[in-house]
Amino acid sequence: MASKKRIIVSVTNDLITDQRVHRTCTTLTNEGFDIILVGRQLNPRFSVKRAYSTKRFKLPINNGPLFYALYNLRLFAFLLLNKADILLSNDLDTLPANYLASRIKGCKLIYDSHEYFCHVPELTDRPFVQNVWLAIERWIFPKLKNVITVNEVIAQLYYNEYHVDIHVIRNLPFSIPENIINDLLSKKDLGIPEGKLIVYQGAVNKDRGLEEAAMAMQYVPGAILLIIGDGDIMQALRKLIQEEKLSDQVILIGKIHFEELYNYTVLADLGIALEKNTNLNYKYSLSNKLFDYIHASIPILSSSLPGSKKLFEKYDIGLIISDHSPRSIATKMESMLNDQNQIGVWKKNIKKAAQEFCWENEEKKLISIMKHIN
Repeated sequence: MASKKRIIVSVTNDLITDQRVHRTCTTLTNEGFDIILVGRQLNPRFSVKRAYSTKRFKLPINNGPLFYALYNLRLFAFLLLNKADILLSNDLDTLPANYLASRIKGCKLIYDSHEYFCHVPELTDRPFVQNVWLAIERWIFPKLKNVITVNEVIAQLYYNEYHVDIHVIRNLPFSIPENIINDLLSKKDLGIPEGKLIVYQGAVNKDRGLEEAAMAMQYVPGAILLIIGDGDIMQALRKLIQEEKLSDQVILIGKIHFEELYNYTVLADLGIALEKNTNLNYKYSLSNKLFDYIHASIPILSSSLPGSKKLFEKYDIGLIISDHSPRSIATKMESMLNDQNQIGVWKKNIKKAAQEFCWENEEKKLISIMKHIN
């Protein structure tokens, strides 16, 4: 009996919140591959239990240039010392180790770029660091044969730069089983106050409109904003909430396992995605959280980025804002929370959108790629 083909999948995160990579590993496991997912351990209290194998490195440094160098050295050694038929590199920060190991071992390499990496806001204000990543990308990308990204626009941008054919696999959730609703916890169980609930989930980073959303809550009496996630501006956001005396209306949950996330989201009356058009990555992305909100059947307040506008024009699932002032955001929130007739229309449209935008449809592309890998 032939042994299973092994795929080593790598990321630089701690595996706790990365739903896209989990879906990829689950699909490939179901297709009969032997999967090892490699990441890092940031907080030992967050354990990881999956249907596939995982490995998390403990490193003495967890941010900055030295972290990325150390991680790639550690990953490179792991890839060399462990059997693999295919290496699956997620994002540019894992690509150097994967590329070099694939050349030495002679195994297949797949690169999955989850964003327009060199144009994320964390790099656009740091030209030297941005140019280092661009140099790495320009060195490796033209040599790649199997590349995946998350939408058609980013695929076209990469093709224009490197003339490499790119597959698009959107970052969509699994469909939610009907019976899961019976097992969910209540607001009381989760320690969430009663009242209209607005949710944000994802990275707590700059230019995501979170400061403005928090400030908007002073104009939305009786409503609660739940921010789930962690990131670069967490401390600054916590300070803002304290200084503006908003702690009764803005609750910071922090990082949680993605398996727990749906329970919070489904309790909400409104989901927000307020990324600003300040960098190319945000401009051309289609936020993962939009689809999580769709599968939780909640209307969405979104910024007017091209991908979001196109989605909303097709399905009418909420409102778009072009003004990030707290008062403007608050006006939209109030309208969306209280217009019962419109809420009914949105929820009906959201149900249709959920049938199209699900991983069960998207994973077929991944399976096809694996069957025809170069």
